[in-house]
Amino acid sequence: QVQLVESGGGLVQPGGSLTLSCAASGISRSTDAVGWFRQAPGKQREFVATITTGGTSDYAESVKGRFTVSRDNDKNTVDLQMNSLSPDDTAVYYCYARRGRIEFWGQGTQVTVSS
Repeated sequence: QVQLVESGGGLVQPGGSLTLSCAASGISRSTDAVGWFRQAPGKQREFVATITTGGTSDYAESVKGRFTVSRDNDKNTVDLQMNSLSPDDTAVYYCYARRGRIEFWGQGTQVTVSS
């Protein structure tokens, strides 16, 4: 059974940094891609970052150079390091895993960027 639990959200000032963590149980490095999406108020959920089963990372253009996604297979965690945050990054951030066509989602963690 796959279970994804996010943590690390909160309030941060513009220009600040925050690291989100996802405790991911029941997933496998060899079969499951993992990553992050986000959903801002009044907007659709959008892709943020992913790590494929081959270990390749990919990012949305809006976060390239500022966000870093990482995966610790020993600890079964997926982290998202976020730097140079702006109010446009305010959203609920969701951890996800994809196994073929099957997707698994966490419950989300709120990130608010405001002075």
